[in-house]
Amino acid sequence: MRGGPVVGALLPDQQALTLEVTEVTVRFGGVTALDGVSLAVPPNQVAGVIGPNGAGKTTLFNAVCGLVRLAFGSITYGRAQLVGTAPHRLARLRIARTLQGLGLWSGMTVLDNVVAGSTARPGFGASLLALPGADGLERELASRAHHILEELGIEARANAYPGGLPYGAQKKVVIARALMSRPSLLLLDEPASGLSKSEIDELGDLISRLRGRMSIAIVEHHLEFVMGVSDRVTVLDLGRVIASGPPSEIRQDPQVARAYLGAVAATDGADA
Repeated sequence: MRGGPVVGALLPDQQALTLEVTEVTVRFGGVTALDGVSLAVPPNQVAGVIGPNGAGKTTLFNAVCGLVRLAFGSITYGRAQLVGTAPHRLARLRIARTLQGLGLWSGMTVLDNVVAGSTARPGFGASLLALPGADGLERELASRAHHILEELGIEARANAYPGGLPYGAQKKVVIARALMSRPSLLLLDEPASGLSKSEIDELGDLISRLRGRMSIAIVEHHLEFVMGVSDRVTVLDLGRVIASGPPSEIRQDPQVARAYLGAVAATDGADA
């Protein structure tokens, strides 16, 4: 993909922020969804979280975003405690998340969907009265949204409606909306799902560019994609961390092969 203007740049006081998940346990009734899970996402690093279906990957993101109650453990971002965090507080901490589903508003243009991701909006009264300050802010937000769409290669679609776009372009709109809040930590939930090989390659290029400006955590089923973009990979199985390390180590871990790739993969190439 072509280069573009800098979006979501880290502020000086945000450059040392690290997401720390420590011994997190989440239970739903008698089911333990996460069991003592720990991981860290340092500044300007890409952390991948993989595992089979039901491993607890999305529950982990929900815990970080304060959407589920912890039975034990802590989650911090810098000095901020995230347990029980309200969504508006996440935005103030410069944390943005995409969802597995698209969640786009079909009755709004691509541009308006992206602008909606901003934490800065004119007050209702100012907009209603068309005050100069409100007009100026709206122009500024629209300009920023256009820059982000340009970086993602879909600026020409700004006035289109999401439902008329190919699925891969809709996924880019979702990421663009998250970038509007200028995050220092971006949580991507299944960003490669449903994408073609070329679209996955483009996504990898985008993440490589963004990592210079923010930390990124990725929950994903697409093993090769995660291995290709991550500095460190955490593998979950049945709610527990079974491996954590650089991709080169994770590829060689037989326990990961058994849990994630299946018994056949784990024994492939072994002596009969």
